[in-house]
Amino acid sequence: MGRVKLQIKRIENNTNRQVTFSKRRNGLIKKAYELSILCDIDIALIMFSPSGRLSHFSGKRRFGESN
Repeated sequence: MGRVKLQIKRIENNTNRQVTFSKRRNGLIKKAYELSILCDIDIALIMFSPSGRLSHFSGKRRFGESN
């Protein structure tokens, strides 16, 4: 038995939207980290939660550094 394909659409309930963001945020950060290691790249990820809080991730360098 296969997985059910979920339709991608906006979550209308504010609480459910915040919970989904919180659960998926760590997965996105992990994928960004893996990509930075595998491809030897600098990567920055900036996200704002549904409540307006900032989340960020920086790969190899810190924000604002240049060569």
